[in-house]
Amino acid sequence: MVVLAGLVAANMLGVAAAEAPTTPTPVRTVSVEGVATVPIAQEANRATATAVYREGMAAALADGQSKAEFLTGKAGGTLGSVQSIVEGGGFINCTGNEESGYVEYKGEQPDFGSSAQSVSVLRATAPAARSGSKPAGKRRKKHPAAKKASVAGCTLSAQVALVYAIN
Repeated sequence: MVVLAGLVAANMLGVAAAEAPTTPTPVRTVSVEGVATVPIAQEANRATATAVYREGMAAALADGQSKAEFLTGKAGGTLGSVQSIVEGGGFINCTGNEESGYVEYKGEQPDFGSSAQSVSVLRATAPAARSGSKPAGKRRKKHPAAKKASVAGCTLSAQVALVYAIN
């Protein structure tokens, strides 16, 4: 009888141990921010702007993967599967105006997602006018300055946040 009671008690302990909650080993991860800049026409329509934004997001994804592979390799691991991707939005910047160095983007906006930043249009203010007259003295003959060609160039920047598992 004592032996039977011992077997029953041992069996119950075995079942209790098998049913005990186990804590899983946490997945090691690496988090990176992928960024990319791609050219966009200054007066792009919505379809073109959206296509360019998607091209930028794809390039940002590749940039993020490259960074994650580098970091994981330096830490002695290998890159696993993507755990999460978050669209980070983007912005359009145009340059080329002779006076200020910046020009306004005149095209339509792509859908930059919920965390989008507005298009940044930077305008320089005109220099303050000089007051008073010039002191009398020798006057130099002015030579006309050569003008730079004014060609506007716009770029679209996109960002994505990535989390990869580390194997």
